[in-house]
Amino acid sequence: MKTSDKHAGGGNSGGNVPIPLSRPVITEEDVQAVAEVLRGGWLTMGPKVEEFERAFAQAHGFDQATAVSNCTAGLHLALAVLDIGPGDEVIIPSLTFVAAANTVVAAGGTPVAADILSLETPHLDPASVRERITPRTKAVMVMHYAGYMMAPEPWDALRTDHGLKIIEDAAHAPLAPGAGGIGDIAVFSFFSNKNMTTAEGGMILSRDERLQERCRLLRCHGMTSTTTVRHNQPLLGYDVTEPGLNCRMDELRAALGLSQLSRLPAWNAERGRLSDRYRSLLAAALPDVRVPFTPDHPSCWHIMPVLLPKGAARDAVRLCMRGLGVQTSMHYPPIHMFSCYSGMPGSEALARTQEFCEQEITLPLYPGMADSDVVRVVAALGQALASSRGESGGSA
Repeated sequence: MKTSDKHAGGGNSGGNVPIPLSRPVITEEDVQAVAEVLRGGWLTMGPKVEEFERAFAQAHGFDQATAVSNCTAGLHLALAVLDIGPGDEVIIPSLTFVAAANTVVAAGGTPVAADILSLETPHLDPASVRERITPRTKAVMVMHYAGYMMAPEPWDALRTDHGLKIIEDAAHAPLAPGAGGIGDIAVFSFFSNKNMTTAEGGMILSRDERLQERCRLLRCHGMTSTTTVRHNQPLLGYDVTEPGLNCRMDELRAALGLSQLSRLPAWNAERGRLSDRYRSLLAAALPDVRVPFTPDHPSCWHIMPVLLPKGAARDAVRLCMRGLGVQTSMHYPPIHMFSCYSGMPGSEALARTQEFCEQEITLPLYPGMADSDVVRVVAALGQALASSRGESGGSA
């Protein structure tokens, strides 16, 4: 087995080999795809980017897509093409990555935090959103937490009742059933820990051709012609019709993305199988550890979140598991708890978000895991919980 293929399967043999939280699958086909671009000599946005855009759009049932340098840049562009700026409010979950709030602030708007539905379904709560709507509210940013799909109906109703735009943060959801179809515009991530990767990179989907065209314009400085077009038509100039950004994807990342996309359905299916294995083992060995969402909830299984028993010493549990060779994380520290966003509008009433974030830890999940790795993670979690309870004087 080639070194570049080892992460595609086989797990972490032996109890002393650390199990990482996530691990990208990089195959020899990926390496060759990138090498071909390097040999070809055209490295910036060009035919590979266009091919990747077409393939990603078709895989999600869309006619077109816009490739960007990363998901944060995509969210920034989404806000820009929806004309969100100073004085506008955008309602977001506090249970998400901080880029959601950062991009709203960068656009000149105000992020407003809303609560989740429940610990079992940690999606943005439409009722909590409705409570926070003001005359300044212009959009809602929804997020498919952990790759589990949100129901579209409540957001269609909000769009109809209040004239709000829906921005779909689909960073966790490539090829999840219906991904991209909830929002006026959706943004995906290809960061190195995602279900497929281009190292950095993102993609924008929208059925609104005007929004897609404006995204393409703004991702390249607001210029009316691309480098490729000007290369092929050397006398062609360009205009700049509005201030833009540099959010372009390069050919290397597009080639890697095309290669990865072809295997994404199989990888997502393996993530689902491993998630089911986790659920089965946890139910048998640690029934007081809860797994959000029902087993049949539509998903692409980006991460494996679990909720520790109430009152468990999470930091002690995570440190113990690290000592046992198992990396964990938490998704996410709530945005309103960061010093930058202390006092964020809406943050005074986020009881369910607060409770979820106090109990959640994220266990390793990636296609290269073996069943024996899952067994080892669950055993380490059980040992860590028992150890932490002993330290606090509780029963094991």
